[in-house]
Amino acid sequence: MQAAIENAISLLLRKKVEVVGCGRTDTGVHASEYFLHFDSETELDALRFVYKLNGILDFDIAVQQLIPLHHNAHARFDAVSRTYRYFIHQQKNPFLNDTSKFIAGDIDFGQMNRAAALLPGFTDFESFAKTGTDVSNFKCIVFSAKWTQLDQQWMFEISANRFLRNMVRAIVGTLLEVGTGKLSIDQFVNVIEGKDRSAAGKSVDARGLYLSSVKYPYLT
Repeated sequence: MQAAIENAISLLLRKKVEVVGCGRTDTGVHASEYFLHFDSETELDALRFVYKLNGILDFDIAVQQLIPLHHNAHARFDAVSRTYRYFIHQQKNPFLNDTSKFIAGDIDFGQMNRAAALLPGFTDFESFAKTGTDVSNFKCIVFSAKWTQLDQQWMFEISANRFLRNMVRAIVGTLLEVGTGKLSIDQFVNVIEGKDRSAAGKSVDARGLYLSSVKYPYLT
């Protein structure tokens, strides 16, 4: 996505432009809200620029708004919170296959919510981080985490100041082990405290994951 937008902006401005996104997502992950920034030496007509940009981009990318900011603004480092959502469904539905994870069988969502409610009490999430990455620390501040029942789906929503690579998918996979009785609440806590990725559950696939919100101190 980022490369496609960068190429489109460069085409419109008739020069090479580099864009910086608010974060990285794995292949197959969706984004219902995503921010990026780029520098421009000339003032742009926001409405006209967005219209032309959407005319160039493929139908799976839609630009909503161009926001002028001060020259030090940074899409990644200025973000104060990010929210991800993961969707699962338990009744076969071909219309949800590309955007939600089908999981059959009994799942105790109440037990999963009791486990999820413990996440804000921890700050080190090495157990849920992708191994072999170049991160300097595994500290994250989780503001909230919960499962909510929708019409045909269940949604897991988690907000934090930052996320590690693969973190949300690993958390969901581990919570599902709680929900299917493979892990107790105490064992879930032990997984977090153990800081061992191999002790956590298998990462769920990307199709059900969405970056749904990114907050900045200067945007309301």
